[in-house]
Amino acid sequence: MSFFDEARLDLIAGSLVEQGYCILDNALPRVLLTQLMVLLNQLRDGQLKVAGIGRQTDFQIQETVRSDMIHWLEPNTKTTTEFLQWMESLRVGINRRLFMGLLDYESHFAHYPVGAFYKKHVDVFRDNKNLSQSNRVLSTVLYLNDAWQIDDGGALILYAEDDDSKVIETLLPESGRLVIFLSEKFPHEVLPANRERKSIAGWFRVYEGGH
Repeated sequence: MSFFDEARLDLIAGSLVEQGYCILDNALPRVLLTQLMVLLNQLRDGQLKVAGIGRQTDFQIQETVRSDMIHWLEPNTKTTTEFLQWMESLRVGINRRLFMGLLDYESHFAHYPVGAFYKKHVDVFRDNKNLSQSNRVLSTVLYLNDAWQIDDGGALILYAEDDDSKVIETLLPESGRLVIFLSEKFPHEVLPANRERKSIAGWFRVYEGGH
């Protein structure tokens, strides 16, 4: 089984250094993408939960901010295990090149029904009360949608770090596209889609304030 090769890891690391984000098309094998989509489509009622914002005591549902459904991934199937092994190879490769100290990875399926959205936000939680916690430093989004067209909407909008009104990328959620970006740096949003939109959102984390 092959994972991210050295040349692709060099490309990812270089892009993160130069601009803070990287866009890879055909990032994972087609068969794995198909299996991930099948797994997402097989989730039963109740397994997909209404997504919220914040975490722990600050967690709340705000449907005016986001309206997607999520299901957290665990290495409990062959398909999710293989996906997480791919992301582990990415973690190791980035750490070797950029010394970011990435310790672990969390991820979930994201299902956007027709019309669902996620307003502009950043992926880092602000919690001054508890500095001994894991923090997201590198975000990833892998898209699973086949034959996505521009009229389908649902684009990911990436805004400039120093001007959150300036659009720097408008990305269609095309199958196999992997977007990687520094979690704290880039505000982003998901526009409403005219068809169901499916992806895997994930975060590499570091642990601050402990040993």
